[in-house]
Amino acid sequence: MAESASHEAQIHASATALDSLTTAAQDHSVPPLEHIHAGAAEHKSHAWIQRWIPASVLDNYEARYQMGNYVIDRNTGEKSFEQMSVYVRLGMHFLYYGSKQAELLHVKRVQELLEEQSVKMGRSYDSPESKDHIKPFLDSFELWPTMEEMIKPNPEDYATFNEFFSREIRPEARPVHEPDNDHVTSSPADCRLTAFPTIDLATKYWIKGFGFTLERLLGDAELARYFDGGSLVIARLAPQDYHRWHSPVTGTVEGVKKIPGTYYTVNPQAINEPTTLDVFAENRRDVMVMNRTATGNKVAVVAVGAMLVGSIKWNPGMEEPGRSIKRGECQGAFQYGGSTVIVLYPKGEVVIDEDLVRNSCEHQCETLMKVGWSVGGKQ
Repeated sequence: MAESASHEAQIHASATALDSLTTAAQDHSVPPLEHIHAGAAEHKSHAWIQRWIPASVLDNYEARYQMGNYVIDRNTGEKSFEQMSVYVRLGMHFLYYGSKQAELLHVKRVQELLEEQSVKMGRSYDSPESKDHIKPFLDSFELWPTMEEMIKPNPEDYATFNEFFSREIRPEARPVHEPDNDHVTSSPADCRLTAFPTIDLATKYWIKGFGFTLERLLGDAELARYFDGGSLVIARLAPQDYHRWHSPVTGTVEGVKKIPGTYYTVNPQAINEPTTLDVFAENRRDVMVMNRTATGNKVAVVAVGAMLVGSIKWNPGMEEPGRSIKRGECQGAFQYGGSTVIVLYPKGEVVIDEDLVRNSCEHQCETLMKVGWSVGGKQ
């Protein structure tokens, strides 16, 4: 009873802190690195969170988690540290459990507040006033050079921040690897990517939250059996990434299933933590099944929402059964927040590129990727 009350108090404190943070983010003229994307390890962020969350809780959290993630640059092989933002740090608090007795109360309350805050952020960034947030965002993440790749390179041409956030890229800016080779599979996004030859390796090295199964992820037992023993690719989009996803293969659409869920953070430390719920099977997601032209086999593309993500939007007509899609063709967009695209291949469908397997399994590290870059090829 006492433990349940303690957990409820911690949830309330974290919820209050997150609400204060998203409220501060509505001052669109303030650079995001001064509020919602402030580094979690920075002294000012620690002091800010401590206004709501006791120091003893923060100390316990910091003993369990690093304040960021390592990523590997595919071109150079260099490893760099990406600091966790303060809003992701708060999201991690919502996934921290003490006992099974506290779990049900925790889950229900957290799901409600994360949906509430995601809707709040979506509404804020759909307002005309949110346009003032675009230039501070570009400044904070040093993204001005990337605007040259966009169909609308001038920030003034976007009516709202969400319109800017889901901005379209010029197709020639993301050529696909070996475009005439239908056996090549490509990265579905500009992202931090992990790739595993088998589902078992993915759960051994990366997806460690309890409750993960293909059936829960896909919401379909028969489809889960089809992909049993197959390969899995996880493309995580950070807020500073181009936020559209593209088809990893050439094929035709069989159908799209929309699965309701919550809005937990998809930060790697949440995915890697064995004492938390598996967020991929809990979060709001859409599952597209494609029939691949090169082999006739099914490929599943799963668009997963995340903390403070307003929506998952497919391009017009993209969900229609029988629709033909080329590898590298844009399929849809996420609105504000970090997001993930998971691609599933049946057993024997693809050989994952060696460097991606090495980074994912040996180094247990994400690889920085661009749309169209090779992920794998033919057996």
